[in-house]
Order: sequence, then structure tokens, then C-alpha cells
Amino acid sequence: MAFPTVSVFDNYAATASGDFDAVILLGDFESEIPDDFSDYVAQAQQMDARVGKQALLVPADVAGGRLIVAPTGTLAPDYNDVRCVAEAAGAAARIAQQAGVSKPLLIVFGVPHEARYGQAEAVAYWGVCQALYEPLEAREHHGEEQLETVTEIGIVGALDEQWLQAVEAGKRVARDLAGTEPERMAPPRFAEYCQQAFAHTPVRVTVIDDVQQLQHEYPLLMAVARASLGVERHHPCVVRLEYKAPAAEQTLMFAGKGIVYDTGGADVKTGGHMAGMSRDKGGAAGVAGFVKTVAEMRPETVSVVAELGVVRNSIGADAFVADEIITGHSGVRVRIGNTDAEGRLVLADLLSHLRAEAHDYPNPQLFSVATLTGHAALAKGPYTALIPNGPARVEELSEKLWEAGEVYGDPTEISWSRREDYHFVRARTKADDTLSSNNGPSATTARGHQFPAAFLAIASGLDKHGNDSQQPLPYVHVDIAGSGVEGGDWQHGKPTAAPVTCFAGCYLHQ
Repeated sequence: MAFPTVSVFDNYAATASGDFDAVILLGDFESEIPDDFSDYVAQAQQMDARVGKQALLVPADVAGGRLIVAPTGTLAPDYNDVRCVAEAAGAAARIAQQAGVSKPLLIVFGVPHEARYGQAEAVAYWGVCQALYEPLEAREHHGEEQLETVTEIGIVGALDEQWLQAVEAGKRVARDLAGTEPERMAPPRFAEYCQQAFAHTPVRVTVIDDVQQLQHEYPLLMAVARASLGVERHHPCVVRLEYKAPAAEQTLMFAGKGIVYDTGGADVKTGGHMAGMSRDKGGAAGVAGFVKTVAEMRPETVSVVAELGVVRNSIGADAFVADEIITGHSGVRVRIGNTDAEGRLVLADLLSHLRAEAHDYPNPQLFSVATLTGHAALAKGPYTALIPNGPARVEELSEKLWEAGEVYGDPTEISWSRREDYHFVRARTKADDTLSSNNGPSATTARGHQFPAAFLAIASGLDKHGNDSQQPLPYVHVDIAGSGVEGGDWQHGKPTAAPVTCFAGCYLHQ
């Protein structure tokens, strides 16, 4: 998995022997420009009024004779954030690549001395890597050396090279798993990719793919997978990832939704809405990406346990249908409201397994990560939605993730579980214990991304571990339906790797 490596320098003078072939000057060009470059920028502005207003390459007596100016615009307004830096870095990276630059030096200036811009240089590096990322299928067809032409990036700043590259390694895994087409990343090949990604690392990978075992231990997941069993290459699996910290003080436990293709099942998607549904595995991809960063950083006190439910929601004579009542791993009887609300069924079984073993680990915190609802995208736009339970509210887990997202350029917004959400999924008869969903689109349903969190709590048994219980378990549902791809284009948009950076910044970076 090639991506641009990084070299860090204390100041511009220290880069003289770096053999760079261009300089990217990134910042607010309305502020004071560094002395080493102010004359070049002034001369260029006399020739071209666009200089300092949009990303451009101008000739200058710098490394490679090429100066790429990358304006962020003003960063001072309260509503702006560090993504302005990432976007400017991405625009500069695309110009550098088109110009044949292989080793640019990145200099960030004019950033306000505020907490929200405290990781601006790191975010700039990740912005470059995001812009230069090419899909796995393209790299396998053309060869990485043909596409990954920018091989190293120099950065001036007080940065940790290992940290920068560890996060990017995780983001690369997340993008590959989320963005790759449904046959190349069918469940067995998804599992194979994970095994390769974690080879020779401290992360233990276990693949559960025996159909009888899955039917017994993950009955809700297998209901979703039922119509896929006739095609061997589409058979489901659970990928379990475990990192044991040497002196564990905290355990992060993740359930990741890995729907490698979502037809909607018997409630089939119509009107062209099936295109892009190979990206419905973005939650499992994001979790695997975070664990990859953990594998690279090897934290001393933070352990991680993750279960990824990797399933194809297929159409067929054996497809599960609305009105079925299925007893999950937790023993909770779930009435199916709509088969296109399949991801929460997969997550419920995974969460139930994690719940059952949580108290075997120090200080457990549980998370489900999923591209779950159109409502999250409608309500939150390009932001990840965080929905904490009571114990998570007490520990302010969502607030900590929100803060990290603001600083590291992977922003979130917080929603809350309410009594209406639990009422919405209540049992209507004594035949069942909860309803998986209504039969309308989440985007047109009031509280359409909040009530699924209530369902997950009930169906997994986590509702028995609230603040009013003897064994509270903090749990946050993380919906990346709005943040998982660039521009909201689920068929063509580049995966963002949300929420890898947010979790890495919150739990791994000091």
C-alpha cells in the first residue's frame, strides 16, 4: 500500500539537502507571507491577479524552480475550520502531480494560533494524500508506480512522522475497503484484504465464515445474508480484529457494518438508488482503518476489539422479508419492518457479542460504525453523527470525539437518544420485542437517524446496561452516511476514511 511518505523539518533552511522538486506554500495570502517567499509571490501577483486567490504554479528560485501557491482564504471566522487547510493542500497536490512533481516541500503559514488549527500541518499532509489517492482497482490494473507518482512530501513543522504515516496507513485501508467494487471486495476477499493488511502486526485477525456457526451465533446477520448463500463467492463472514495493549487501561470495542452490496433485499432499491451501494461497507472499512493505525502506533494502554459483519444483502427466493420475527444473539425477538434496514440487524448481533464479553476487558467503551441512514446525511450534511447512550453521556465520549474531529479535520455532530426513539421501535404485540424499522425512507422519517440507535441498544441488549443498571456500558452509535464519501456521490465520490482520523486523534495522539 504505497502512499507518499513524509519527512519533517524544523525550518525551511533545514530542507536544503532534501532534493525537493517544488515548494507548496499554503496559507492565508492576506496575512504576512514568509520572507523567503514574499518577493516571489509579489512578482507573480503583478503578472497574474489570481495568485493568492486560487491554487497556481508560478516560477520561482526555489527547489525545482516551481512554487505552488495554495490559498486557504481567511481562517479567522468562527464558522471556518481546519478543513480549509486540507482542501488547499489537496488542490496544490493535484497541480503538483499534473506538473510532474514527485517530491514537494509543504510549508503552512498564516494559520491562527487557535486550538482548532493546532494540527494544521498534519491535516495538510492528509489532505495531500486524500487528493492523490487512487482506487484499489485502478492501482491493481495500471500498477501503483504508474499512478502513485508523488512519492514523498516534506513538511516544515513540529510533527511526528510516525504518527502522520500511521494515520494515513489507516485511512488508506479504510478507503480501499469502502470504495472497491462489490466483486473485488466480496466478503471472502474483504476478509483476505484484512488478513494481508494486518500481516506481521500485533493485530490478531480471525475470520468466522462457517455458515452453521454464523447461523447459530449471528442469526440476525445471517437473515440478511440468506439470499447470498447460493453464490459461494458472496458467502458472509465476520472479521474479528484484536489488539492487546501491553499495559491496557482502556478497551475500545467496535461493531462495523460491512454490507458489501445492498440491493435492499426484498424491499429492493428502485429508481437508480442501487448505484453506489458497494460503499455500504464504509463502517466496517472505517473500523478496520482505525485498527490499522493502532497496529502502526502500538499504544501501550489502549486495547481494541472489533467485529466486522461482512455481508451481501442479495435478492432471491430465499431472501428474508418484512414481517419475519428473528431472535438475535441477545435473545431479543426482532420483527422486520423493512429489509433495506439491514445494517442495523448486522450491527445488533455484533454489538451483542461485544456486550457479552465487555466486562472481561478494562474500561470498555462500545461503538457501532455504519453508513446507516439517509437521514444522517440529510440532517448533518457532510458530518459524522454521534449518538451516545446514557453512560457515554456521563463520560462525555461524544464531546471528546467532537473535539478531536474539529482539531484533526474529521468533524462530527452530536445527536441524542430520546424516549420517542424507543417508542418508535416498541413491540406492537407479544409476538416480538422490538421493530427494526418503519417501511418508509429514513430521510423522510422524523428522527430517522436517532431511532436506529434505540433499536441497536434494544436488539443488542445494551439497553440493560444504562446508568440505571449495575453494569453501565458506555456506547456511541456513529453514523457516517453523510461523511463517508466526498460530495455525497456514493457511486463516484472518493471515500473519506471517516471516522479514522477522529478516533485516532481522540485515543492515540498525545
